[in-house]
Amino acid sequence: MAIKKEMQDAINDQINAEMFSAYLYLSMASWFEDEDLPGFGNWMRCQYMEETMHAMKFFNFLNERGGRAVLKAIEGPDTSWKSYDEAFAAVVKHEEYISERINKLVTLARKLEDYATESFLLWYVDEQVEEEDTSNTILVKLKRLKDDQNGLLRYDEEMSARVLSALAVPTILDQPVVA
Repeated sequence: MAIKKEMQDAINDQINAEMFSAYLYLSMASWFEDEDLPGFGNWMRCQYMEETMHAMKFFNFLNERGGRAVLKAIEGPDTSWKSYDEAFAAVVKHEEYISERINKLVTLARKLEDYATESFLLWYVDEQVEEEDTSNTILVKLKRLKDDQNGLLRYDEEMSARVLSALAVPTILDQPVVA
């Protein structure tokens, strides 16, 4: 059964929100790198790629359900923050916002009795628990560091170790690309 228009429209809005998330994290990567914290920049670059993959999962799902992805303009994100912990407070707030959006999609899927979409969305529900926990943990650590520059540099080094999971990459490649 093809996806209902109301659900398709809501998922298209979510694709836009996921792409905004990607833009936000890429903007943060640039800011952290400009602040001479390449490890945090790396973490944000990985986050950018992950959010792009989240958008592509939705894109592919719409196609699989007989729907159509309709891409919209992406709002420009903030480009600077007063402090490192302010930047991560923005990440926490943004992830909570995305969690709210995902929960509303689940509610809509249930209202429409769209069990395939509900099942698909449960992965995002779990993913958002992880996203909120991770960003909160980083924020708590940054607050604890306060003015400890040596601690910040050590933490930056730790952040440089983040790599994108190979399990996530096939998400974008689910659909064939013809050159």
